[in-house]
Amino acid sequence: MTWLYLALIAAAIAWHLMRRQRSERAHHEALQQSVAAGLNEPPSLHPKVDPARCIGSGGCLKACPEEALGMVGGKAVLINASACIGHGACEAACPHGAIQLVFGTEKRGIDIPVLQPDFQTNVPGLFIAGELGGMGLIRKAAGQGQQAIGHIARYLREAPANEAGASASATDGSTSPHWLDVLIIGAGPAGLAAGLAATDQKLAYRILEQEPSLGGAIFHYPRQKIAMTAPMTLPLVGLVKMSEISKEALLDFWQGVVQRFALDLHLDERMERVEAVPGGFAVHTARGLHHSRSVLLAIGRRGTPRTLGVPGEDLPKVTYRLIDPAQYRDQQVLVVGGGDSALEAALALAAEPGTGVTLSYRSEAFSRVKPKNRDALLAAEAAGRLQVRLKSQVMSLQPESATLRLADGSTVTRPNDAVIVCAGGVLPTPLLQAMGVRFETKHGQA
Repeated sequence: MTWLYLALIAAAIAWHLMRRQRSERAHHEALQQSVAAGLNEPPSLHPKVDPARCIGSGGCLKACPEEALGMVGGKAVLINASACIGHGACEAACPHGAIQLVFGTEKRGIDIPVLQPDFQTNVPGLFIAGELGGMGLIRKAAGQGQQAIGHIARYLREAPANEAGASASATDGSTSPHWLDVLIIGAGPAGLAAGLAATDQKLAYRILEQEPSLGGAIFHYPRQKIAMTAPMTLPLVGLVKMSEISKEALLDFWQGVVQRFALDLHLDERMERVEAVPGGFAVHTARGLHHSRSVLLAIGRRGTPRTLGVPGEDLPKVTYRLIDPAQYRDQQVLVVGGGDSALEAALALAAEPGTGVTLSYRSEAFSRVKPKNRDALLAAEAAGRLQVRLKSQVMSLQPESATLRLADGSTVTRPNDAVIVCAGGVLPTPLLQAMGVRFETKHGQA
């Protein structure tokens, strides 16, 4: 009977090795496709695997819901960097500590503000939390927002009067109604959690958001996009149990929080600059001026949308994000851009009945997009559901038409009802540098 047990064990080992080899071949092919498509440079926080410590257990692969990690040569490798969102589940799942979350790579550095452990920048009283500081995940960004408020409350108590609040305090020691304890810039998860914490700490605060809706980066998600998060504990709210949740449900949750606790939220008010003044800061916005003893920047890295700089771009029909494809039904829509957001917008619009879609991109190929988006675009174009204009450029926009310069140098004017520009955003780095915030470039570093 011993030989039978040995045969069964050998068969099980052989089956396991064959399955692992097949899986590794698939992961190797996925990595090659990612490199060929230019999608192997992660956009932000991502895992870095130490091959000397990795034993190939595969625990990190099972923990990654985006399937961004694969096994190549017996070691864990980031095979789909564009899908990685840096939540760190892989790091926690590694039994030998072979994974570290880092910013940037050897080829592509990422500028991150230099922050102290209390989230304060090198400018006293100016704090940063959330995506701008490198943490874009919903749960962790929200956690940073409330932690930052705790540090700000301590800073306000301990800061000398001539550094924080000399002009903000009335003669009886109370805060003047014209001054805030903290002005929170941004109404994403970090900013809203900070507002809850400020309410709980009984600080005089205000939240400013440049968009007409709260949510930060979530507001820019396509309709019905599923957001990944995890249970989190919020001030005043308590434990919030979440896992996979749609964009709409997540925004409804935050809107309910704002209403329930009457958060002081000012929408559609864009910050233009922040300057240090005696007693704190003067924050200039498109609508006026705010004075505050401290400032918490909870804005995203995407900054403000990159514009085309062409005549007619100020027309009401021009927007820089697609929120609801259904609103463009039966219209002629021009989408401008060559990234995943542009392709996804064009495909979503093309699925609407009666919508005519043209996708304009200045280069000759969509080189840095996900293969599934490229394949879906080719299929939609072959089916006649949209038109792709490569090596084209928008020359001017009119109320009912749009003029493009084509690859051969000629121009064409076509009827047009709406224009959606998906050309990325201008990072807020220059704005922050003007405030005196110091940055450091990360090349695969924590």
